[in-house]
Amino acid sequence: VIIGSLMISAILIFFIVPLTIVFFIYLTNILLLIYQRNNELKADPLSDVWNSARKTIASFWDIYARVWHGYELHGVENLPEGPGILVYYHGAIPIDYLYFLSRLFLWKKRLCLSVADHFVFRLPGLQLLLGVTGVMPGTREECLVALKNGYLVSISPGGVREALFSDESYQLIWGNRKGFAQVALEAKVPIIPMYTQNVREGYRMFKERRFFRQLYESTRLPFTPPYGGLPVKFRTYIGKPIPYDPNITAEELVEKVCKGKFLFFFQTKTAVQALISKHQTIPGNIWKALLERFDKRRK
Repeated sequence: VIIGSLMISAILIFFIVPLTIVFFIYLTNILLLIYQRNNELKADPLSDVWNSARKTIASFWDIYARVWHGYELHGVENLPEGPGILVYYHGAIPIDYLYFLSRLFLWKKRLCLSVADHFVFRLPGLQLLLGVTGVMPGTREECLVALKNGYLVSISPGGVREALFSDESYQLIWGNRKGFAQVALEAKVPIIPMYTQNVREGYRMFKERRFFRQLYESTRLPFTPPYGGLPVKFRTYIGKPIPYDPNITAEELVEKVCKGKFLFFFQTKTAVQALISKHQTIPGNIWKALLERFDKRRK
């Protein structure tokens, strides 16, 4: 009984915060369904009709961010007024990205569309929430349409693989994913790097095991659960935009898109890595990240 109680207690300590986040996400979707039914809404989830609901959702997550992680957002002035592609490092749980979306909407009334892995759309009971918050599968065509309509579009090239198999060394695991660079070239928009300090100290994955890596590569499903949820300091930094050359002609674009995307890709990867090097202690240290909650001098 004692051993069983200790095991249950350990599981709760390790997983209670991630499970709480999942609970709040599903609760949010339920509240949106109630809101939709009471107001008889049939409008496009991206339309302004949903802005009051978005504000309520954003306010809740912003309060959660302030209380649990002392969340700060820096560099909003680096975001373009028009469309652009945000590229960010993917933590074990992208809760920091949810904080960013919430604060951006509250501060600037801007909706940033998010490219998510296909498995997200297979999760039951989240369709309305995904639609209202602008989460999309992120095909090339969808991204180009979103950028043409003036939206910011965000993507983590590392995606689920980076979430599962990066660690406190904050290694970028992007592989050969250069699609975002080609989309940026075709849409003629800048790429903006983004990174959240201590995101791996807040939530971690168990050390990589060959079995789980092979399982992911064969199924593309994240079977390894995240753990943690410590109230470490989170600061999201938005870097300087990597501009697109406005003088390039359509003909030059066609000729250079294959070569140019490689340059754009490495510029972006270097920019994200530079943010990590500047703002993150490597390897990450949980105690230091906790103590930063009380460091009022650092910004």
